[in-house]
Amino acid sequence: MLEPLHALDFDILVKNHADAILTQDFPDDLCAVIEILASFKLDVAEIIGGGGGEAIFTQRLRKSLTDAGWPKHVFNVQTIVDGAEREAIGHEIDHVKNCSNGTLALEIEWNNKDPFYDRDLENFQRLHVISAISVGIIVTRGASLQDAFLRRISSRLQRDGIVDEGGLEIYGITERTSAQRRAVEKMTQRQIPFADAFSRNFVSSKFGQATTHWSKLRIRVDRGVGNPCPLLLIGLPETILEG
Repeated sequence: MLEPLHALDFDILVKNHADAILTQDFPDDLCAVIEILASFKLDVAEIIGGGGGEAIFTQRLRKSLTDAGWPKHVFNVQTIVDGAEREAIGHEIDHVKNCSNGTLALEIEWNNKDPFYDRDLENFQRLHVISAISVGIIVTRGASLQDAFLRRISSRLQRDGIVDEGGLEIYGITERTSAQRRAVEKMTQRQIPFADAFSRNFVSSKFGQATTHWSKLRIRVDRGVGNPCPLLLIGLPETILEG
């Protein structure tokens, strides 16, 4: 059932028989997620002008999932011994689907610090052990998307004729730190075109190796973080980019 995503070059990793569980017990819910992800598009200009906080395109993806019946949910887990509460923990999950056959949990990690993967996977593990969820799903930046940022952002700036800091206003960028400006200026002084200089600084500072992307997620699951929870891991590919 994951073939539509494979055909669009999504990174897909399945752990602990999650594909069998989803295909047999949650086919309609899996199809809904696949349809949402397969149709998700992101303009390069949105990335450049993303700014602080949650990006507008991430909000767009979240809204699509929420509208499809996957709202945010907090699992409240209590440990009670002889009538006395010993521990109470809340596990907040981005998107949860309660189904007749069980419950699915989905997290979106677009651009957090990579230790957030540990939090997500450990939450899935704890919730699965107590039968609160059947499968945990993580959607994140895929390998091809991560590799494409520098090339696609520089290309967009060149196509839009951006040759200095002032030109960035068309993306809604009106303020940049002095450190960012200096880093770009040093590169342009070495005859590196502004589009390339800006893109290098922008990508390294915003989408660096210590952020949430496919290889960092693979490192965690390959060493067993999240086991034995069934997991479906999905990496958004370069093919989602437009412009």
